[in-house]
Amino acid sequence: MFTFKKLALAAGIGALLSSAAYAEGLKGKVIGFSQIGSESGWRAAETSVTKSQAEDRGVDLKFADAQQKQENQIKAIRGFIAQGVDAIMVAPVVATGWDDVLTEAKEANIPVVLLDRGVDAPEDLYLTSVASDQVKEGTVAGQWLIDTVKDKPCKVVEIEGTVGSTPAINRKKGFDEAVAAVPTISIARSQTGEFTRSKGKEVMEGFIKAEGGGKDICAVYAHNDDMAVGAIQAIKDAGLKPGTDILVVSIDGVPDIFSAMVAGEANATVELTPNMAGPALDALDAYLNGGTMPEKFIITESKLYTPADDPQGEYDRRKGLGY
Repeated sequence: MFTFKKLALAAGIGALLSSAAYAEGLKGKVIGFSQIGSESGWRAAETSVTKSQAEDRGVDLKFADAQQKQENQIKAIRGFIAQGVDAIMVAPVVATGWDDVLTEAKEANIPVVLLDRGVDAPEDLYLTSVASDQVKEGTVAGQWLIDTVKDKPCKVVEIEGTVGSTPAINRKKGFDEAVAAVPTISIARSQTGEFTRSKGKEVMEGFIKAEGGGKDICAVYAHNDDMAVGAIQAIKDAGLKPGTDILVVSIDGVPDIFSAMVAGEANATVELTPNMAGPALDALDAYLNGGTMPEKFIITESKLYTPADDPQGEYDRRKGLGY
């Protein structure tokens, strides 16, 4: 069994872009990066931080935006292989369908690092995976709701992420299993919001219509903050108070959710750091220059934030990271 590595994040998110301690080991290396797209503020921040990390280390980063389509990612990865890049980083849009292209990269002796999402493929087809414990993220969100509503009956609506993606699968698993242990909490409805703000709003509007104009809903759990922000707007449009009439808990820790907290319209978020590239590039440096095999799974921290955690300060600290 692989040992999970906890990343040291105590320096705070403001230090993500610091390059003072970077070695010269990746200078001049060509690395391909296949990004899912820009479906959320968090994804935009991940892209921004990845580009900054690469620039700070002297990496020639070849960037490809898949626009939420797996076929675009596979085409981009095959393009990177044809170019003979030194390594490939990929944030996979869905979990399945990667065996062939990852085998092609392995046969070309090009190491592949997964960022923030996993794949259902043999582990020897990629070097390492840098991600959060997505089940834990859902569990932390669920435990917050349990602690908040206590013995009160609570009907929850759940806005899921992209169907088939590992965050949607795992964040649902963690949350659903946590609240299932409490008989007074029930999940009334669950539907994908595709990790987008507009779709989150649309789905929440449907939930509100189906549940007594929203008066029957105790809380909404969204698999990311952007969908939660969309849900907040739908709640307001229905004449209800988000954060009071309907509790709002979500995942990512993007600036806008902290603004919503300041306004009293969101209750909790579980942070997902956008700095997946830092540990990924560290692993590639050690592997390409020293032959050191990294741990198979590098796990980032899942921290809960509520209005008691200086949301204005968190907004200010994060707003310059590309969200």
